[in-house]
Amino acid sequence: MTGVSVPLLHQLQLSSSDIEETKAVVAQAFCPHALSLELPGSRLEARYHAAQVGGIGLHYLDYGTAVRVAPGELGDFFLVEIPLGGFSEVTAGKQSVIADEGTGVVLSPNQSIETRRSAGSPQLILRIDRKSIESHLYRILNRQVNQPLHFSPRLPLDSPAGRSLLGLVTLLRCEVENGGALLAEPLALARLEELLMTHLLLSQPNTHSETLHSKEPAAAPVAVRLALEIIETRAAEPLTVADIAAEVHVSVRVLQEGFRRHVGCSPTEHLREIRLRRAHAALVEADAQTSTVASVAVRWGFLHMGRFSVEYGRRFGESPSLTLRRPAREAAAGGWR
Repeated sequence: MTGVSVPLLHQLQLSSSDIEETKAVVAQAFCPHALSLELPGSRLEARYHAAQVGGIGLHYLDYGTAVRVAPGELGDFFLVEIPLGGFSEVTAGKQSVIADEGTGVVLSPNQSIETRRSAGSPQLILRIDRKSIESHLYRILNRQVNQPLHFSPRLPLDSPAGRSLLGLVTLLRCEVENGGALLAEPLALARLEELLMTHLLLSQPNTHSETLHSKEPAAAPVAVRLALEIIETRAAEPLTVADIAAEVHVSVRVLQEGFRRHVGCSPTEHLREIRLRRAHAALVEADAQTSTVASVAVRWGFLHMGRFSVEYGRRFGESPSLTLRRPAREAAAGGWR
């Protein structure tokens, strides 16, 4: 970690060399656990930083020395651990993973967990509430699931899916660290949470992977028509494809196939098109002295400003900043005539 900034620097919750204090503070965020030093005579130098973003907790934890952590079963949450250095040996149930900067870990509830961490092995950790991700799974499948959700613990961070997950986590981290605007926008925040949970469910092997990736019949035109009406009238809300599918009583995959067959694009693409139009209209009407492109983009659910500018330019033939300035420019031009 030399020369690398500490994540969530301004969200410090603990800096301690006392084992009991460290256990107590970390237990409040996660669960009760055993904590012991691996090497006699070593010194604990724990640092713990944390922020809550909607239903997702973002945590940074570094014990500063080699330790053994034994929480037993997690209970009501999932953890995604992203090593930032060193290595750990993580046992989850009957499976073991050697975690390092190329390999993370996904830990599921109701599995006995034990971890041995080397010195210099800080972790960036996502804590996802069990009810939140199971409800999201239900909305995607549009049916109740009887089998508990469990993930394979090994998370390859150097794979395409792993890099995508790191990109989403980096976006979340940067928003927290920089006081980003999307954290105050329900639409943008809901979309980011949905992206993280959807990506984890679809990319990380789990007990429902086969169902999630199975082919299903296309949605009937009536369901597609209702979905189009929902998108048109409620695009300003923190609306997700899973929400839409649940309201029209089909699964996400069925709705996606129905849109491809009857609309020629995915529900996400259609929702993005509607929001692009609304963002364009908002920029046309906005006052450049009091509004910014970023505030308008985030209001309509666009989290990545660079990508928004590219999509906007492709759709409307000019940059969003040019649209924002145009009314003032045209008014000034009119005054010269």
